Amino acid sequence: MKFYYLLLFIITFTGQLFAGLDDTGLERQPVISGHIRDGSTGETLIGATMQIKGTHRGVASNQYGFYSIMVPSGENTLLFTYLGYQTIEKVVRVNSDLVLNVELLPVTAELTEVEVIGNSTRTRLDDPVMGVQKLNSATIKEIPAFMGEVDPIKVIQLMPGVQAASEGSSGFSVRGGNPDQNLVLLDEAIVYNAGHLMGFFSVFNNDAIKEVNLFKGDIPARYGGRLSSLLDVRMKDGNSRRFSGTGGVGTISSRLMLEGPVFSEKTTFLAAGRRTYADLFLPFSSDEAVRDNQLFFYDFNAKLNHTFSDTDRLFVSGYFGRDVMDNTVNRIEFGNKTLSVRWNHVYSPRLFSNLSFNFSNYDYLLGASEDDTDGFLWTADMENFNLKADFNYYPVYNHSITFGVQSLFHNIMPGHVRGTGSTTMFNELRLARNRSMEHAVYAENTQRIGDRFTLRYGLRFSLFQNVGKGTSFGFDENYDVVDTTHYSRGDVFNTYHGFEPRAGFTWMLNHNTSVKGSYSRTYQYLQMASNSTGTMPLDIWFPASPNIKPQMSDQFSAGLFRHLWGGSLDVGAELFYKNMKNAIDFKDYAELLLNELLEGELRFGRAYAYGFELLAQFDYGRWNGWVGYTYSHTRRQIDGINEDLWYRSPYDRPHDASLVIMYNPGQRTSLAANWVYLSGSPATFPVGRFESGGSIIPIYSRRNAERLPDYHRMDLSFTLKNRQRPDRRWQGEWVFSVYNAYARKNAWVINFEKADNEVYRTRAMKTYLFSVIPAVTYNFKF
Repeated sequence: MKFYYLLLFIITFTGQLFAGLDDTGLERQPVISGHIRDGSTGETLIGATMQIKGTHRGVASNQYGFYSIMVPSGENTLLFTYLGYQTIEKVVRVNSDLVLNVELLPVTAELTEVEVIGNSTRTRLDDPVMGVQKLNSATIKEIPAFMGEVDPIKVIQLMPGVQAASEGSSGFSVRGGNPDQNLVLLDEAIVYNAGHLMGFFSVFNNDAIKEVNLFKGDIPARYGGRLSSLLDVRMKDGNSRRFSGTGGVGTISSRLMLEGPVFSEKTTFLAAGRRTYADLFLPFSSDEAVRDNQLFFYDFNAKLNHTFSDTDRLFVSGYFGRDVMDNTVNRIEFGNKTLSVRWNHVYSPRLFSNLSFNFSNYDYLLGASEDDTDGFLWTADMENFNLKADFNYYPVYNHSITFGVQSLFHNIMPGHVRGTGSTTMFNELRLARNRSMEHAVYAENTQRIGDRFTLRYGLRFSLFQNVGKGTSFGFDENYDVVDTTHYSRGDVFNTYHGFEPRAGFTWMLNHNTSVKGSYSRTYQYLQMASNSTGTMPLDIWFPASPNIKPQMSDQFSAGLFRHLWGGSLDVGAELFYKNMKNAIDFKDYAELLLNELLEGELRFGRAYAYGFELLAQFDYGRWNGWVGYTYSHTRRQIDGINEDLWYRSPYDRPHDASLVIMYNPGQRTSLAANWVYLSGSPATFPVGRFESGGSIIPIYSRRNAERLPDYHRMDLSFTLKNRQRPDRRWQGEWVFSVYNAYARKNAWVINFEKADNEVYRTRAMKTYLFSVIPAVTYNFKF
C-alpha cells in the first residue's frame, strides 16, 4: 500500500510542480505546442515532426500527437512533416506561448492552401533509438495476406531480426529471444496470446489499427518486463469529421469497422468486428462426424474518446476475442479481453501527462466428451491490472524528458481440471493461484548537443513481489521437494529489484548519414512454459519466485544509416550483442501441464545472441518495398542440460532474408510480392541405435545439434480497385492473393519411424502444413 500512496502522490503533485516551473519569473523563450492531426479524419499523428526552417531545431509528436518546442521570439517559419502526408509550412510571429494545432493532408487528398514541400524521413536518422520498425495500416494492407486476412504480425515477421516462431504462427522471435520475451501491447494493455486459430492469424484487425511500432531490444525506459522486444499497437481514435466504414468479405472471414463523431467532433467512436465462417459449411459435409463440429474465431474492437478542451482528452478502448474448436472428441476455447482507460492532460505548454488504467485477461478451456469415462474439463486463466502515470516535459528546446511511475498486479490460475462424466476416472485437481506485483519508476532525457549529436539516457527501477495466498516449495540438488511453506493472503514473501539503465546516441556525419549506438538492460519477471517452439493456446505463464530468479539481459547495438537518391532509398546496418543471465530452459521430458511442482522441471543458466541486420527500404515512383537480411547466432548454457555444454537456442536460425516489393502500375491496380528464406530450426534427431533385450533403442544427438530443412516461400497478390468518381463515397477493391506460390513443402515437424518389414531401417517422415493457398477478398470503405 505504501507504493500506491507514493503513486498517488506523484500523480497528484508532479504536474503542479513541473508546471510551476513556467512561472519562476526567469526570462525564457516562448513555447509553441499543440497536436498534429490527419486533416481528413482528425486522427492524431504519432511521430510527426515540426522543425524551425533554417535551423536544426525540431521535435516529434508523442504517442498522442502532442508536440512542444521552444522558439526564438519574433517571426519563425515552421515545417510540419509526416511520411505519407503533404508537408506544410507556416509562418508565425510569437512573443509569448502559443497553442498551434496543425492538420496534415494525406498525399492522395486534394490540397488547397498548403505548400507541398515533400515527405521527410529524416527523423529516423536523428532519433537516438535503434532497432525500431514502424508500420501504418496502409503499408500493412499492401502485403500479400495468408488466406486473404491482412495481419500486422505477419508483416512484422518480414523485418530483419524478426522470425516466425514456427510455420504459420503469430508468435515471433526477436534477435534469438523466446516468444514470451516480447511485450505485446494494444492501446497500452498487455496481450498474452496474440494468435487466433492456433496462431495462424493474429488478434489485430488491421482496419482498427493506426500504427504498429516494434522496438528490438532498445526499449524506451517507460516500458519494461521483457528481454527481447516491445510491440506497441495503437488503435485508431475514430473519424471526427464524418461517419465512415471499412470492411471486407474474404475466403475465410468477413469484417466491418464503423467510426465517426458522436453528436460533435469532440466525441468520436470506433467499433470493429470480424468472424471466420468455415464452420458454416460443415453441416454440408458428407461425413456425419464432421457436420456438428465447430471451428471459428471472432473478435471485437471498440473505442470512444472525448476532447474536453485543448488540455484534456479521455480515451476508453477495449478488445474481446474468442476461438472455438469443437468436435465429437474434444473442445478447445481460448480468448483475450483488454480494457484501457487513459486521460491526457496538458499542464502547461511544456508538460504533457497521460494517466492510464489497463486490464488484461487471457483464458483457455480444454475438454473431452462428457459421455466418456475419460471425459474432463480443464480451465485456466490469467489477468492483470495496471495503473501508471507518464509525463513528457520539454524544459528547453534541446531537451525532452519522459518520466513516470507504474504498478502492475498479476493473478494467474495455472489450471483446474475435473471429470465430467458420471463414471469419470478423473479426480478434481486445482492448482494454486499465483499472485505477484511489478512496480517501476523511470526517467529518460533526450538531449541535442550542437547540430550533429543527440544523446538519450535514462534509468528504470523495477521491483517485483510475490504475494500470498501462496505456497513455496524447497528443492534439493536433485530437484526433489524437501520442504513446503504456506503464506497467508496478502503476505509479501519474496522480492526482487533491479536498476535498468538505457542509453543511446546519434551522430550526424552529414545531412544524409548518421551513426548510432545504444545500450539497454532489462529484467523479465514473468515467463511462459511451453513444449513447442511456436506459441500454443495451452501455454502456461508463471512468475519469478524464491526458486526462479528474474531473467536479465544486457544488449549493445551500433549502426550506420544513410539516405540515398534524394531520400528514395533508406539503408541501415546494425550490429547487436545480447548477454542474458538466469536464462530458463526445461529438463528433458519435462512435465509442464497441471504440475504444481513446475519449478522442479526448470533449469537455469546463461545465454547470448549476436548478429547483424541489413535493411534497405525504397520508395521510387510506382515501386516501393524493402530488402532485409539478418545473420545471427544464439546459444545457451544451462546446468543439467546437454551435459552442461553450450547448445543452440530453439530460435537459432543464422540466415534470415526477406524481399517485399509493391508496384502500382496505375490508379486502379497494384501488385505485391514477398519472398522469405530462413535457415532450418534447430532440432534433436536420432543419430544411431543399439539393441537391448530384443528392442531397438534410438541414440539421440545433443540438444538442438541438428536442423530442419531450410525454409523459403513466396506470396503474391493483385489488387483491382473500382473507378474513382467525385460523387461516389463507396470505394471497393478485389484482392487476389496466393500464399506459398511455388508450393514449397516446408517441414513443420520431422518424425522417425521404423520402415515396414525392415527392423534395422528408420525412415524420416516430414509433416508440412501448407501447400499453395489461393484467396479472394473484396474490401470496401465508405
